[in-house]
Amino acid sequence: MKLSRTISYALQAALHLARAAPGVPVPCSQLAREGRLPERFLLQILRCLVTHGLLQSTRGVDGGYFLARRPEQMTLLDIVEAFDNPLDPGMPDLDGMSPGVRSSILRTLHDIAHASRVELQKLTVADLLEEDELAPATGDCQATR
Repeated sequence: MKLSRTISYALQAALHLARAAPGVPVPCSQLAREGRLPERFLLQILRCLVTHGLLQSTRGVDGGYFLARRPEQMTLLDIVEAFDNPLDPGMPDLDGMSPGVRSSILRTLHDIAHASRVELQKLTVADLLEEDELAPATGDCQATR
């Protein structure tokens, strides 16, 4: 499984907002600047997270974004599913494939999707924040999971 750039940016923004004071809005421009993210693309991502109830936003001079939930209550699955549901099994109808073969493949894809959902549900923004704080400040991004 590979996470898209969109989901990676959403995770980075969520981590930044998790470090901010609860309920204090952080402007998109600040998130983009500090995370070295493209602001226009990030704005679309943040709006999507608001639509899915993961962030809240405020308008105006002091406006911005903040987490709608505590970091312990926001999972990697929540963020992945805010953008698309790549974990729903499916395949195109193929005339040359028997119903039994198709059913076996779909059953296997369903099992894989379920296992992925279970694992993504285990990892919270708080867990990622803790990992981030424990990591040495070398600038290297080595995956430990």
